[in-house]
Amino acid sequence: MGFEPSERVKQIHYPIREVTVPARILEKKGIKILKLNIGDPCAYDFDSPPHLKEAIGKATKDGWNGYTPSEGYPELLKAVAGRELERNGVKYEAEDLCVTAGITEAIQLLYFSALNPGDEILIPGPVYPQYITSTPLVDAKPVAYRTIEAEGWVPDLEDIKKKITPRTKALVVINPNNPTGALYSRRALQAICDEAGSRGNLFIISDEIYDELTYEGEQFTLASIGKDLPIVTLNGLSKTYLSPGWRIGWAMFNSPNGKLEEIKQSFVRLARARLCPNSICQRAALAALHGPKDYLKETNSKLKQRRDYCYKRFNQIRGISTTKPQGAFYIFPRILPLAEKWNNSPWKNDKEFVLDVLNSAHVLVVNGSGFGETYGAAHFRSVILPPIDILEEAFNQIERLMEKRLK
Repeated sequence: MGFEPSERVKQIHYPIREVTVPARILEKKGIKILKLNIGDPCAYDFDSPPHLKEAIGKATKDGWNGYTPSEGYPELLKAVAGRELERNGVKYEAEDLCVTAGITEAIQLLYFSALNPGDEILIPGPVYPQYITSTPLVDAKPVAYRTIEAEGWVPDLEDIKKKITPRTKALVVINPNNPTGALYSRRALQAICDEAGSRGNLFIISDEIYDELTYEGEQFTLASIGKDLPIVTLNGLSKTYLSPGWRIGWAMFNSPNGKLEEIKQSFVRLARARLCPNSICQRAALAALHGPKDYLKETNSKLKQRRDYCYKRFNQIRGISTTKPQGAFYIFPRILPLAEKWNNSPWKNDKEFVLDVLNSAHVLVVNGSGFGETYGAAHFRSVILPPIDILEEAFNQIERLMEKRLK
């Protein structure tokens, strides 16, 4: 008999990557799979801007190949702070920031730094899975608050109020949102800040990795609205700067009256224990923050065109409906036979639906329950990243399957 794995790790599942396992089996048989599952622009027809790639090459040649300070290069911390002041009017000092291996590591470091066994963390429903996946590692409890699909997946403030308890330690906001593509208004964010501020016993985690990928409306950073509130803002290179594989993110601590000081110090201690972020990619991050962003206009234009196409096509397919995303690069359609409990539904749940779409239509999407059992169920997430011709092929194959299944 072999050794048993950790009980904590047994609880960890990451649906975005787990659905690729059956897809690989089909690919090994020579079957072409159209992949609409992963939020990586570089997997399609986007690429890191040339000046970023040049900066990486220059960094290696210039000898930036050793360890870096655990918090990140001082020049990068200054550049991040400069971006926040210029873009959002929020002032940070270098000691308020820490560079991480993408937002994923920032979430994990923050959970280990802030959460004790039994603590609750309020997360949007549906939610990026990492906010669920990391909780078993610290024996904390994720509590999903409702976002209202019929209103474009905006947070349900009344539900948030009901779910705050004495055990609630933090409240997560993802804006623009993964997986729904929702973009929150200033009014909605102000309401969240007002509620959090009135409680006084929790801090906010604001995930803003998609902040400049928007199609209608303006993205507001929570730290500019709740300047007097304890807020940890997470951002990085992966999405806006089209460099997900470089694994450079950062955490920014807005800590009025030192409310987050001990958590921030714990975060930095853990950062020291894992040594440092990638050295040459940090140098390229400087080029990203200081360099031109003219590529963003073309990026958002392409994404908006593909968003419009996805929205139109999904709503034309029998048995599927969807709201229109306003940011990020995801869409979160509703599977009507499951959501409305049709008597003749061909599928028992959204995971079964996704596997049927994969095996029969050869299109890979992610089951909605992977983003939260309560509010993600009976949905699926698709990216809007591929070119129109690939999207058209994928939608045609899904449409044929739906017509066949829902005769």
